[in-house]
Amino acid sequence: MATLATEPQRPAIGTFERYLTVWVVLCIIAGIGLGHLLPGVFATIAATQVANVNLIVAVLIWLMIIPMLLKIDFRALGAVRRHWKGVGVTLFVNWAVKPFSMAALGTLFLGWWFAPLLPGGQATSYIAGLILLAAAPCTAMVFVWSGLCDGDPAYTLSQVALNDVLMVFLFAPLVALLLGVASITVPWNTLLLSVALYIVIPVIAAQILRSVLLRSGGQPALDRLLHRFGPVSLVALLATLVLLFGFQGEQILRQPLVIALIAVPIIVQVYLNAGLAYWLSRRFGVAWCVAAPAALIGASNFFELAVAAAISLFGLHSGAALATVVGVLVEVPVMLSVVSIVKGTRRWYEAGASA
Repeated sequence: MATLATEPQRPAIGTFERYLTVWVVLCIIAGIGLGHLLPGVFATIAATQVANVNLIVAVLIWLMIIPMLLKIDFRALGAVRRHWKGVGVTLFVNWAVKPFSMAALGTLFLGWWFAPLLPGGQATSYIAGLILLAAAPCTAMVFVWSGLCDGDPAYTLSQVALNDVLMVFLFAPLVALLLGVASITVPWNTLLLSVALYIVIPVIAAQILRSVLLRSGGQPALDRLLHRFGPVSLVALLATLVLLFGFQGEQILRQPLVIALIAVPIIVQVYLNAGLAYWLSRRFGVAWCVAAPAALIGASNFFELAVAAAISLFGLHSGAALATVVGVLVEVPVMLSVVSIVKGTRRWYEAGASA
């Protein structure tokens, strides 16, 4: 039987990932243009639904998520004990702080301060999208961020695996709670269906496929598949964005300021939660190689899941779906800036952690 690697390789951010924001902007332009030129095609796509789930988008979401989940080895959960302080800090920020801080920031900025500048009646839908964005911690891109700041790969892998397990049980009740607080009706059937479709089934499918590959060809077989299908996730994401902006195009052309306004609370919450995780790690004496990825995991979002859930719960045309897409737009440049900050403050961090 093949032996699993105990630690993942440290990845470098590829050209495609590095310029993800550029590709997202191009998809926005392409989606708006195609939506204007081919409204009948987009109407047909929107009509391919079963139980409020758009079948075409569902396939694209699976193509996004499963290649990422193939990287997760749930046997890494055994390493949690080695890094219990860092794991505890990240769990606290991911599940007890970030979703609630995003709901508060979304309400403050979009519900109050920016409300006069937003389309009438859309503020609550945008806030719902922000809640979905913050309710699930990132899984895949975290490996890239951790590699860029020389984070401990064993900690990163064990933390991501633990968060994936927790998402199965916590995502639906947490989203329902926060949507209820924001006075948004929770379609429980659709929410639970989204959890099953976009968390439970992909996790199980990815782990079965991972196990089969490791038994038949070992780690090299898995690495070959990951290399082959790595770009598939991002291509599927970009195709989904073209569809989203094809439906949202007319609204965006009428209100281009909306994108910038939605981005504000997202950017604020990234720096807020990254800073909190970093500071708490320093206070508890966590090694910097764990604190750096802890800050990044604490701040980043599983935007693929957020996009899927927003589409299922509120529809392709919704403000919630648009808000999650804005999260994709700002993810790469903001997280790269966090990487630079934690690397630039390493001496300061280690002086305080050792004391």
